Amino acid sequence: MEINFVELWSGMGLAVKLVILVLTVQAIACIAVVCDRVWVLLQSRARAKEFAATVQPAMESGQYDQVLRGTDPTRSSHLATYMTFGLSTFLVRVNAGDDAQRAAELTRRALERKGDAISRELNRGMNVLASTGSTAPFVGLLGTVLGIIHAFKMIAVSGSGGIGTIGSAIGEALIVTGYGLCVAIPSVLVFNWLSARIADYEAGLINAGSELVDRLETGAVPPSSGVQSAADGPIAAGSPRSATAWR
Repeated sequence: MEINFVELWSGMGLAVKLVILVLTVQAIACIAVVCDRVWVLLQSRARAKEFAATVQPAMESGQYDQVLRGTDPTRSSHLATYMTFGLSTFLVRVNAGDDAQRAAELTRRALERKGDAISRELNRGMNVLASTGSTAPFVGLLGTVLGIIHAFKMIAVSGSGGIGTIGSAIGEALIVTGYGLCVAIPSVLVFNWLSARIADYEAGLINAGSELVDRLETGAVPPSSGVQSAADGPIAAGSPRSATAWR
Protein backbone atom coordinates (compact mmCIF):
# COMPACT_ATOMS: atom_id res chain seq x y z
CA MET A 1 0.00 0.00 0.00
CA GLU A 2 1.43 3.35 -1.06
CA ILE A 3 1.21 6.37 1.21
CA ASN A 4 1.04 9.73 -0.48
CA PHE A 5 2.56 12.03 2.11
CA VAL A 6 1.83 15.15 0.07
CA GLU A 7 -1.84 14.24 -0.04
CA LEU A 8 -1.84 13.40 3.67
CA TRP A 9 -0.21 16.73 4.50
CA SER A 10 -2.73 18.68 2.44
CA GLY A 11 -5.62 16.92 4.16
CA MET A 12 -4.36 17.48 7.72
CA GLY A 13 -5.84 20.09 9.98
CA LEU A 14 -3.78 23.08 11.07
CA ALA A 15 -3.31 21.76 14.62
CA VAL A 16 -1.98 18.42 13.38
CA LYS A 17 0.38 20.19 10.98
CA LEU A 18 1.75 22.20 13.89
CA VAL A 19 2.41 18.98 15.81
CA ILE A 20 4.27 17.57 12.79
CA LEU A 21 6.38 20.72 12.60
CA VAL A 22 7.23 20.51 16.32
CA LEU A 23 8.36 16.90 15.94
CA THR A 24 10.42 17.84 12.88
CA VAL A 25 12.15 20.66 14.76
CA GLN A 26 12.92 18.25 17.61
CA ALA A 27 14.36 15.71 15.17
CA ILE A 28 16.57 18.33 13.46
CA ALA A 29 17.77 19.63 16.85
CA CYS A 30 18.69 16.09 17.93
CA ILE A 31 20.64 15.47 14.72
CA ALA A 32 22.53 18.75 15.21
CA VAL A 33 23.41 17.89 18.82
CA VAL A 34 24.58 14.37 17.93
CA CYS A 35 26.79 15.60 15.08
CA ASP A 36 28.26 18.32 17.30
CA ARG A 37 28.98 16.05 20.29
CA VAL A 38 30.46 13.26 18.17
CA TRP A 39 32.72 15.73 16.37
CA VAL A 40 33.84 17.29 19.68
CA LEU A 41 34.66 13.89 21.18
CA LEU A 42 36.54 12.64 18.12
CA GLN A 43 38.53 15.85 17.74
CA SER A 44 39.36 16.13 21.43
CA ARG A 45 40.44 12.49 21.67
CA ALA A 46 42.77 12.88 18.70
CA ARG A 47 44.28 16.07 20.09
CA ALA A 48 44.57 14.50 23.56
CA LYS A 49 46.71 11.70 22.14
CA GLU A 50 48.84 14.26 20.31
CA PHE A 51 49.24 16.32 23.49
CA ALA A 52 50.15 13.26 25.57
CA ALA A 53 52.82 12.19 23.10
CA THR A 54 54.25 15.72 22.97
CA VAL A 55 54.53 16.37 26.70
CA GLN A 56 55.54 12.88 27.83
CA PRO A 57 59.32 13.54 28.02
CA ALA A 58 58.85 16.81 29.94
CA MET A 59 56.30 15.23 32.29
CA GLU A 60 58.59 12.32 33.09
CA SER A 61 61.48 14.65 33.92
CA GLY A 62 59.31 17.02 35.98
CA GLN A 63 59.92 19.98 33.66
CA TYR A 64 56.43 21.44 34.04
CA ASP A 65 57.41 24.91 32.80
CA GLN A 66 58.43 23.27 29.53
CA VAL A 67 55.07 21.48 29.34
CA LEU A 68 53.24 24.79 29.61
CA ARG A 69 55.49 26.50 27.08
CA GLY A 70 55.18 23.64 24.63
CA THR A 71 51.37 23.54 24.64
CA ASP A 72 49.88 24.83 21.40
CA PRO A 73 46.72 26.87 22.14
CA THR A 74 45.47 26.31 18.58
CA ARG A 75 45.56 22.53 19.12
CA SER A 76 43.93 22.60 22.52
CA SER A 77 41.90 19.67 23.79
CA HIS A 78 40.01 19.01 26.99
CA LEU A 79 42.98 17.01 28.27
CA ALA A 80 45.46 19.77 27.41
CA THR A 81 43.25 22.41 29.02
CA TYR A 82 42.74 20.26 32.11
CA MET A 83 46.38 19.31 32.58
CA THR A 84 47.85 22.74 31.88
CA PHE A 85 45.33 24.28 34.27
CA GLY A 86 46.50 21.88 36.98
CA LEU A 87 50.17 22.52 36.31
CA SER A 88 49.64 26.30 36.22
CA THR A 89 47.84 26.17 39.55
CA PHE A 90 50.62 24.08 41.09
CA LEU A 91 53.40 26.35 39.85
CA VAL A 92 51.56 29.47 41.02
CA ARG A 93 51.15 28.02 44.52
CA VAL A 94 54.77 26.83 44.65
CA ASN A 95 56.08 30.21 43.54
CA ALA A 96 53.83 31.85 46.14
CA GLY A 97 55.71 29.95 48.86
CA ASP A 98 53.54 26.88 49.49
CA ASP A 99 55.28 23.58 49.98
CA ALA A 100 54.78 20.76 47.48
CA GLN A 101 52.14 18.94 49.54
CA ARG A 102 49.93 21.99 50.05
CA ALA A 103 50.35 23.11 46.45
CA ALA A 104 49.35 19.63 45.25
CA GLU A 105 46.26 19.64 47.48
CA LEU A 106 45.18 23.04 46.16
CA THR A 107 45.79 21.77 42.65
CA ARG A 108 43.54 18.79 43.32
CA ARG A 109 40.70 21.07 44.44
CA ALA A 110 41.19 23.34 41.45
CA LEU A 111 41.10 20.35 39.11
CA GLU A 112 37.82 19.19 40.64
CA ARG A 113 36.25 22.55 39.86
CA LYS A 114 37.75 22.56 36.37
CA GLY A 115 36.48 19.02 35.81
CA ASP A 116 32.94 20.15 36.63
CA ALA A 117 33.21 22.95 34.07
CA ILE A 118 34.54 20.58 31.41
CA SER A 119 31.76 18.10 32.20
CA ARG A 120 29.14 20.77 31.64
CA GLU A 121 30.76 21.67 28.33
CA LEU A 122 30.92 18.04 27.21
CA ASN A 123 27.25 17.50 28.07
CA ARG A 124 26.09 20.64 26.33
CA GLY A 125 22.98 19.93 24.28
CA MET A 126 22.39 16.50 25.80
CA ASN A 127 19.23 17.83 27.44
CA VAL A 128 17.80 18.26 23.94
CA LEU A 129 18.15 14.52 23.32
CA ALA A 130 16.75 13.66 26.74
CA SER A 131 13.79 16.00 26.36
CA THR A 132 13.00 14.78 22.87
CA GLY A 133 13.18 11.14 23.89
CA SER A 134 10.77 11.70 26.76
CA THR A 135 8.31 14.10 25.10
CA ALA A 136 8.16 13.11 21.42
CA PRO A 137 5.80 10.13 21.99
CA PHE A 138 3.39 12.41 23.87
CA VAL A 139 3.65 15.09 21.20
CA GLY A 140 2.78 12.42 18.63
CA LEU A 141 -0.11 11.27 20.82
CA LEU A 142 -1.33 14.85 20.97
CA GLY A 143 -1.31 14.87 17.18
CA THR A 144 -3.37 11.69 17.19
CA VAL A 145 -5.95 13.20 19.53
CA LEU A 146 -6.17 16.32 17.40
CA GLY A 147 -6.51 14.17 14.28
CA ILE A 148 -9.39 12.22 15.79
CA ILE A 149 -11.09 15.47 16.79
CA HIS A 150 -10.69 16.57 13.18
CA ALA A 151 -12.32 13.30 12.07
CA PHE A 152 -15.30 13.92 14.35
CA LYS A 153 -15.67 17.37 12.88
CA MET A 154 -15.77 15.81 9.42
CA ILE A 155 -18.54 13.49 10.60
CA ALA A 156 -20.49 16.45 11.93
CA VAL A 157 -20.11 18.33 8.66
CA SER A 158 -20.97 15.41 6.36
CA GLY A 159 -23.59 13.85 8.58
CA SER A 160 -22.14 10.43 7.87
CA GLY A 161 -19.74 8.32 9.90
CA GLY A 162 -18.68 5.88 7.23
CA ILE A 163 -15.08 4.76 6.82
CA GLY A 164 -14.91 6.61 3.56
CA THR A 165 -15.58 9.84 5.39
CA ILE A 166 -13.18 9.58 8.32
CA GLY A 167 -10.73 6.91 7.13
CA SER A 168 -8.17 9.37 5.84
CA ALA A 169 -8.38 11.51 8.99
CA ILE A 170 -7.88 8.48 11.25
CA GLY A 171 -4.92 7.40 9.11
CA GLU A 172 -3.35 10.84 9.42
CA ALA A 173 -3.77 10.73 13.19
CA LEU A 174 -2.08 7.36 13.51
CA ILE A 175 0.77 8.44 11.27
CA VAL A 176 1.49 11.33 13.64
CA THR A 177 1.81 8.86 16.50
CA GLY A 178 4.20 6.75 14.47
CA TYR A 179 6.21 9.83 13.57
CA GLY A 180 6.52 10.74 17.25
CA LEU A 181 7.85 7.26 18.04
CA CYS A 182 10.30 7.43 15.12
CA VAL A 183 11.69 10.64 16.59
CA ALA A 184 11.74 9.46 20.22
CA ILE A 185 13.26 5.98 19.92
CA PRO A 186 16.49 6.99 18.12
CA SER A 187 16.83 9.96 20.47
CA VAL A 188 16.78 7.71 23.53
CA LEU A 189 19.22 5.22 22.02
CA VAL A 190 21.66 7.89 20.89
CA PHE A 191 21.38 9.69 24.22
CA ASN A 192 22.37 6.53 26.10
CA TRP A 193 25.23 5.83 23.69
CA LEU A 194 26.58 9.38 23.82
CA SER A 195 26.23 9.54 27.61
CA ALA A 196 28.36 6.41 27.92
CA ARG A 197 31.03 7.83 25.60
CA ILE A 198 31.11 11.15 27.46
CA ALA A 199 31.27 9.41 30.84
CA ASP A 200 34.19 7.32 29.60
CA TYR A 201 35.97 10.44 28.38
CA GLU A 202 35.36 12.23 31.69
CA ALA A 203 36.73 9.22 33.57
CA GLY A 204 39.92 9.48 31.53
CA LEU A 205 40.26 13.14 32.44
CA ILE A 206 39.67 12.44 36.13
CA ASN A 207 42.26 9.65 36.11
CA ALA A 208 44.77 11.90 34.36
CA GLY A 209 44.21 14.63 36.94
CA SER A 210 44.54 12.17 39.82
CA GLU A 211 47.79 10.80 38.45
CA LEU A 212 49.11 14.32 37.98
CA VAL A 213 48.34 15.18 41.61
CA ASP A 214 50.00 11.92 42.72
CA ARG A 215 53.12 12.91 40.80
CA LEU A 216 53.13 16.38 42.31
CA GLU A 217 52.58 15.07 45.85
CA THR A 218 55.43 12.59 45.56
CA GLY A 219 57.90 15.32 44.82
CA ALA A 220 58.17 16.33 41.17
CA VAL A 221 58.76 20.02 41.90
CA PRO A 222 60.52 22.05 39.20
CA PRO A 223 64.00 23.21 40.19
CA SER A 224 63.17 26.83 39.34
CA SER A 225 60.56 27.04 42.10
CA GLY A 226 63.11 26.93 44.92
CA VAL A 227 60.86 24.67 47.00
CA GLN A 228 62.25 21.50 48.52
CA SER A 229 60.72 18.43 46.90
CA ALA A 230 59.10 15.72 49.00
CA ALA A 231 61.31 13.13 47.35
CA ASP A 232 64.76 13.28 45.79
CA GLY A 233 65.02 13.12 42.05
CA PRO A 234 62.37 12.33 39.45
CA ILE A 235 59.59 9.86 40.05
CA ALA A 236 60.43 6.25 39.53
CA ALA A 237 59.57 4.62 36.22
CA GLY A 238 56.72 2.67 37.77
CA SER A 239 54.91 5.76 39.03
CA PRO A 240 51.63 6.94 37.49
CA ARG A 241 51.90 8.98 34.32
CA SER A 242 48.97 11.26 33.76
CA ALA A 243 49.66 12.11 30.12
CA THR A 244 50.70 8.71 28.88
CA ALA A 245 47.39 7.19 29.90
CA TRP A 246 45.93 8.76 26.74
CA ARG A 247 48.43 7.25 24.32
